[in-house]
Amino acid sequence: MLSRRYEGEIPKNICKRKKTVHQVTENASDADLWLLNSCTVKNPAEDHFRNSIKKAQEENKKIVLAGCVPQAQPRQDYLKGLSIIGVQQIDRVVEVVEETIKGHSVRLLGQKKDNGRRLGGARLDLPKIRKNPLIEIISINTGCLNACTYCKTKHARGNLASYPIDELVDRAKQSFQEGVCEIWLTSEDTGAYGRDIGTNLPTLLWKLVEVIPEGAMLRLGMTNPPYILEHLEEMAKILNHPRVYAFLHIPVQSASDSVLMEMKREYCVADFKRVVDFLKEKVPGITIATDIICGFPGETDQDFQETVKLVEEYKFPSLFINQFYPRPGTPAAKMEQVPAQVIGERQQVLVTEESFDSKFYVAHNRFYEQVLVPKNPAFMGKMVEVDICESGKHFMKGQPVSDAKVYTPSISKPLAKGEVSGLTKDFRNGLGSSGSHTSAASQCDSASSRMVLPMPRLHQDCALRMSVGLALLALLFAFFVKVYN
Repeated sequence: MLSRRYEGEIPKNICKRKKTVHQVTENASDADLWLLNSCTVKNPAEDHFRNSIKKAQEENKKIVLAGCVPQAQPRQDYLKGLSIIGVQQIDRVVEVVEETIKGHSVRLLGQKKDNGRRLGGARLDLPKIRKNPLIEIISINTGCLNACTYCKTKHARGNLASYPIDELVDRAKQSFQEGVCEIWLTSEDTGAYGRDIGTNLPTLLWKLVEVIPEGAMLRLGMTNPPYILEHLEEMAKILNHPRVYAFLHIPVQSASDSVLMEMKREYCVADFKRVVDFLKEKVPGITIATDIICGFPGETDQDFQETVKLVEEYKFPSLFINQFYPRPGTPAAKMEQVPAQVIGERQQVLVTEESFDSKFYVAHNRFYEQVLVPKNPAFMGKMVEVDICESGKHFMKGQPVSDAKVYTPSISKPLAKGEVSGLTKDFRNGLGSSGSHTSAASQCDSASSRMVLPMPRLHQDCALRMSVGLALLALLFAFFVKVYN
C-alpha cells in the first residue's frame, strides 16, 4: 500500500534501481535530510525514536523513517506528515528519499507476496555499503512463528518468511569475493529458519560452511529455545566446525515458568536448560548469550529470584538485561503492571550537587549510583541516610530517615563558591587587614579567617611581588659584576 500527501503512485520515471541512497542525497547535505531507522534504536525504542524525530524537526530537516516502530504504528501523532518506508520495502528507499527531498510525504508500507506466498524482506542482491567492509550481515528470514505478548516486532514484520538457501549461499559467495572475512546471520529467530519453505537451519548452515574460505568465520544470530531443540545434535556439530564461531544467543527472558506462560514464550525453563546443558557439553568452551526481562506484568519476588538463581548457575558471559517496557498495542501493555521502583532499601548517600532542573539535590551511594534527595540546604556536603522510595532509568529517589544522623565529612566549612584555594592563613589575614578590597561576603565570613580574594587585587599583589623580586635580582647582579671587575 502506498499513501502520500498527494494522491497516486510514485512516477515510474524516478524508479532508478541502480542509484543508491548516497547518490540520491549527494547533492543534499546532512543538514537537509535524516534517514531514521527505529530498528537500530535501543529500548525503549519509541522514546529514542521520538526524540530523534523532534531534534530533526527543530533543525528543519527532511525526514524518512524506517524500521519496526513506524511500520507497526504509522498513525501515531508524532509521525504525521513524515515519509515512512516499510520493513519489506527498503529496496525502494531511493524513490522515497527522492520524493521527500522534493517536499513530498511518502508512505510505502505494503507486504510483498509471490503467488499468494508472503516473501521475506528486500532482495539480497541489492547494492549496499557495509558499515564494516570486513563483515557481511545477512538476514536469513523475516518475521517469526511466536506471538510473544510483549513484542512489537511481530506486529511490524508478521509471520515467518525465509529466504531460499541458494540465494543466501550466493550472497555469501559474493561477499567473500568482495573481501569479507566474517559473516553474521541475523533474523528475529534464526532457529525457525526454513519452516515455511520446507527446510531447516542446519541444512542452510552446512551449505554455507561449504563456501566459507579458510581463515573466514561464520557467526550465528539469536535463536529461541523451541526451534533448536530438535536440531541439537546437528547444531553441536556445526558449532564445532573450525570456520563457525562457538557462540549462540538464546534468550531465556525469565526463569519462572508462570512468567514465561504469560509471555507466551512456548517453552519452559527446563527446555532452555536442556539446550544450554547439551551445547556446553558437546561444544567445549561455547559462549552462550541470553536476554532477561525484569518486571514483566505478574512477576513476583520469587519469580525474580528464580531468574537470579539461573544467572548464578550458568554465569552467562554475555547477559542482556532489560526492564519491561509496555509497548503500545501489545497484550502485555494491557496487563496489570509491576511497579518498577526498588523501594524500602536504606542507604547512606553523600550530597554534592544540585539537579539540572534545580528541584533536587544529587547524592551518590557507595556504588556511585545517583540518588535524588529533597532540596534541603542542610544536606549539601553531608552524608545522609535515606530510604529508597522510587527509581527511574538513571536515578533513584531517597527520602531522608527522620531520626538519622547527618554526618559532616569535612573538618572545616568548605570554601565559598568562587573562592581561591591554596592561600595561607597569614596571606589571607594580610589581605583582610587592607579592608578596601574585601567583599561583603568575605567580611561576613571573617570569623572563620576566610575571605574571597577579588581577582584584580590578586593580580596587583602578584605584580608588586614580582617587581620587588626583579629589583632584588638586579641589585644582586650589579653587585657581582662590581666584585668580579
